Amino acid sequence: MQTFTFEALIPIQMADTSTLKRTCSQVRRDIVRMVAAVQSGHPGGSLGCAEYFVAQYFHNLKHDPKKFNMDGKNEDLFFLSNGHISPVWYSVLARTGYFPVSELATFRKLNTRLQGHPATHDHLPGIRMASGSLGQGLSVALGAALTKKLNGDKQLVYSLHGDGELQEGQIWEAALFAAHRKIDNVIATVDYNGRQIDGDVENVLSLGNLRSKWEAFGWTVTEIENGNDIDQVINGLDHAKTLTGKGKPVIILMRTEMGMGVDYMMGTHKWHGSAPNAEQTEKALAQLEETLGDY
Repeated sequence: MQTFTFEALIPIQMADTSTLKRTCSQVRRDIVRMVAAVQSGHPGGSLGCAEYFVAQYFHNLKHDPKKFNMDGKNEDLFFLSNGHISPVWYSVLARTGYFPVSELATFRKLNTRLQGHPATHDHLPGIRMASGSLGQGLSVALGAALTKKLNGDKQLVYSLHGDGELQEGQIWEAALFAAHRKIDNVIATVDYNGRQIDGDVENVLSLGNLRSKWEAFGWTVTEIENGNDIDQVINGLDHAKTLTGKGKPVIILMRTEMGMGVDYMMGTHKWHGSAPNAEQTEKALAQLEETLGDY
């Protein structure tokens, strides 16, 4: 079994695309195995966001797992608003040294720290906000970003949201607030996969032209055309950072494929919150290379 300490992140951050792709494959194996083991969880969106989390934690974020604390001073902060995709976050947190990789085996089990939606009361390293009730993460991220401004902290705050989550009104209240207060040290990202638990977003409640909406709310908008291409995600995050500090909050619209990496989970909303059975799990794992060692 191979695990990462924070010191090991340095060569990973400088690694080539093939190394990062191999990391994404292992993360996807972790996701499938976690959800299948307890027949509960949300594999679809988790699989679709593997490149984003690997790019964040192995390349972009200034963070130190060994010195994690809730304040996060002089570190970049990340908040997961669509908390149901916790499997991908847990995998990457473990693989970057926040807690033992072996703990992934406790996902959604009794008395685990790895609850179905991230929680803070068990003090799991890496988690600074309990999430699951959609729509709240942007407000929290903005509060953290304002705190950094008040403290003279130059690091950035990041948040991730589902596209279906944008149907929540609190998102747009927060969007107005951010532009009004010129909170320009925050980078939000929308996982724009077009699907939610009840079907296609377009059919449940159309979001219309998202770029125009966010621009009308006073945000700087940038896009990642293929959020399942690690190079595009890295370049997109790097570009977004150049847009900060200019008086406007920044948002990335990132196109992904729900269920990416597992052929029968792609192209449908069915696997948003459904676990694969034993046969389906075997089929999924056969498509995903074990690269860092299973837990």
